[in-house]
Amino acid sequence: MRHNKKFNHLGRTASHRKAMLSNMAISLIKHKRITTTLAKAKALKKYVEPLITKSKNDTTNSRRVVFSYLQDKYAVTELFKEISVKVADRPGGYTRIIKLGNRLGDNAEMCFIELVDYDENMAKDKVAKKATRTRRSSKKGAAAATEAPAANTEAAAETPAEEAPKAE
Repeated sequence: MRHNKKFNHLGRTASHRKAMLSNMAISLIKHKRITTTLAKAKALKKYVEPLITKSKNDTTNSRRVVFSYLQDKYAVTELFKEISVKVADRPGGYTRIIKLGNRLGDNAEMCFIELVDYDENMAKDKVAKKATRTRRSSKKGAAAATEAPAANTEAAAETPAEEAPKAE
């Protein structure tokens, strides 16, 4: 029975799982966004978020603890210098999972996992959606919609008249 065994073993041995999550965390820190399966992304989220929280306190001990998980000095440097500065005021929730659909070969659920503060496109989309959302139709939009077809018909009417004298 698997009583009180809460984390996903991902069908791997403990050493393989540890190495895989470490490599995925390094890739996430370096590239800010990676594509993986949903199960791996959820496991990675639980693995990397405590490391990001630890990076907010830049001490020798916290660097050593994070390095023991990642084993990559460039990733640790980037985590403590760049990422920790960006997430300094955020109280948690440093990553976002966006589902992409199923993989063709084995129908596995695929997704992006990304660092929240590094996706400028998502922030712009949220601002744009809030600005364009309305409950009633605007008079300006309705007027432009009625004028556009009339302008197109006038242009179409003028074109054959101009072509006729050229043919003669």
